[in-house]
Amino acid sequence: MAELAHINRYSTAGELTASIAHEINQPLGAILVNAETAQSILTSSRPDLDELRDIVDDILQDDRRAGEVIRRTRSLLRKAPFEPTKLDLSAVVRETVEFLSALAIGQKVGLGSVLTPIELPIIGDRIQLQQVILNLAVNAIDAMADIPIENRKIGIRTSRFEEFAELSISDSGPGIPAEELKEIFEPFFTSKAEGMGMGLSIARTIVEAHKGRIWAENQPGGGASFRIKLPLEETAD
Repeated sequence: MAELAHINRYSTAGELTASIAHEINQPLGAILVNAETAQSILTSSRPDLDELRDIVDDILQDDRRAGEVIRRTRSLLRKAPFEPTKLDLSAVVRETVEFLSALAIGQKVGLGSVLTPIELPIIGDRIQLQQVILNLAVNAIDAMADIPIENRKIGIRTSRFEEFAELSISDSGPGIPAEELKEIFEPFFTSKAEGMGMGLSIARTIVEAHKGRIWAENQPGGGASFRIKLPLEETAD
């Protein structure tokens, strides 16, 4: 299962290629513009040092931004054992949403998130949890491929309920046939012609390894919702 999870991350990264390229090209383009501007200023008889300092600050900021995209991508693709640490689930979701934003724009999907302002401390593996979120979001985007562009929406929410952290990923697609709701997490079950049928099975395995639960349901207003419940880490008073 660990090997399949690693392969699945590569497959997901392939679907995110355009998003990754977009995220890197933006800061690189800004760096180029700023460098050309600095070069022009330096050719003047009296260079404006304050403006040059601002330009250098912008270049450093954009360089760090591009480096962060590369770091996130490398983290997603690296082969590593299950490494549970103390995490804030909302922070993990927030970083993943940033990763997904360019993909959503490219696929003309509205991506919205409502994250609870309170910390949701859990014990988990950041990369594996991000993999689950990415899988569910990419599936949601695929599910809405045949509906009008203006109706394509994904909502991601985090909340606290009693002693659990909860995460939901909902879409405005056609929903899941009732007879498939219990089968979709089974290995090799897929509704995609080119699908492996392992994405949701791997997601369930990862969630259960975190002592959590994942399930799917259809929303009353249409579309599907995948919900995850993870135990909160007890904190000392």
